[in-house]
Amino acid sequence: MSKLYIVPTPIGNLTDMTQRALETLNSCHMVLAEDTRHTQKLMNHFGIKTKLVSYHKFNEKMRTEEIISEILQEEKDVALVTDAGTPCISDPGYELVKRAREEGIEVIGLAGASAVTIALSTAGISTYEFVFYGFMPRKKSELEEALQKVRKNPVRTFVLYESPKRIVKLVESIVDIMPQATLCVMKELTKVHENSFYGSAVSVLEKLNNHEDVERGEYVLVGYNNDWDEEKSTGPSVSLQAILFDKLMQNDYSLKEAVRDVVSEGTASKNDAYKASLEVKKFLENYNKPL
Repeated sequence: MSKLYIVPTPIGNLTDMTQRALETLNSCHMVLAEDTRHTQKLMNHFGIKTKLVSYHKFNEKMRTEEIISEILQEEKDVALVTDAGTPCISDPGYELVKRAREEGIEVIGLAGASAVTIALSTAGISTYEFVFYGFMPRKKSELEEALQKVRKNPVRTFVLYESPKRIVKLVESIVDIMPQATLCVMKELTKVHENSFYGSAVSVLEKLNNHEDVERGEYVLVGYNNDWDEEKSTGPSVSLQAILFDKLMQNDYSLKEAVRDVVSEGTASKNDAYKASLEVKKFLENYNKPL
């Protein structure tokens, strides 16, 4: 049965191309590429002769039905790539994968380069839970509205993409809306001129303003919203442990149900609620109370 392969390509360093990815691109009947000119350079570098077909955000819906028809009727194996990184992550591909699933076509994802995971693993910021927002809106009012949603989200680690021309404005807006945030802004990941800027939002903004090549390269921003802590601290001065304990007693909840409740209410993040529940559990175990 024909298959659809989701194939990551290097985000900068060509040696990040996996052997399995090369074998897949060689063996498929066609490769769908966001920019065929860009992907052709990659194919030429590795001596891959498979037919390239244009598949980008402007023809995604129209081309999807054509590709699905070919896969079903002609039993073709198809590979989907993007210009760099893993397809479907802020790049075209969702429509094709969705339709393939609906038609019962097997979809196989390959391991490989992803700017999101590389950034998270090297940022020095908590990754217990995180939210990926992709690119923020360009208009100032829409950008501020989007960042307000980031600020209010109890999941405090967030990941954003940004272009070199707008990175400074993005960080300026973060300083205005989440002045206590910790940021790690990374550019040109895995490339020769890879660089990163870590610290408070204010200090990172200063570093970017002093960086002579700030408007070159692609950026990934990992942030931690410390302002969420401050906002919550202005509320009732009741410990999270006490809130969990109260739910156990008043509602006859299990500890797991109490944690779920405080997270859904926005009282605490999943991470903090879980940590507090461990303390409550320890306290109750000391008093031999069943959970």
